[in-house]
Amino acid sequence: MRFILPREALLKPLQQVVGVVERRQTLPVLSNLLVHVAGQTVTFTGTDLEVEMVARATAEDPRDGEVTIPARKLFDICRALPDGARVKLEQNGDRVSISAGRSRFTLATLPASEFPVIENIDVVERVSLAEAVLKDLIGRTAFAMAHQDVRYYLNGLLLDLRDKTLRCV
Repeated sequence: MRFILPREALLKPLQQVVGVVERRQTLPVLSNLLVHVAGQTVTFTGTDLEVEMVARATAEDPRDGEVTIPARKLFDICRALPDGARVKLEQNGDRVSISAGRSRFTLATLPASEFPVIENIDVVERVSLAEAVLKDLIGRTAFAMAHQDVRYYLNGLLLDLRDKTLRCV
């Protein structure tokens, strides 16, 4: 597996998926991102077994393959690189080398086969609304959500769709 991306083009998908990856995990592979290269597309997948986030980018000089890379380390390295840097990731056995300009990094990897796969869910209902509207709905109800309550059903938000009306409880 190999690809080259400008720093900014790599940071954008990493920022999208690294938030779902938690630092302390019971399974070591859950602190990693699954990086899959097929054709010109690089896919980054992060999960905590409840939520799965996927982001894509178009790469230069790709070589197909997949591997898992420590999410936070990769993100921190890319953030620390100078603007305009061209980042090259290349898998060498059980390691990934990252190079940009004069900077060189090597990270240990885990096999992609260990990464948990969340099955596709059939869509029962689809709702389309503006981002600002959804943000407003969540903002008006988030104050009432519990935090780490033993009664897990109080830790979330109920989205109720009836008669073309979406309610947040």
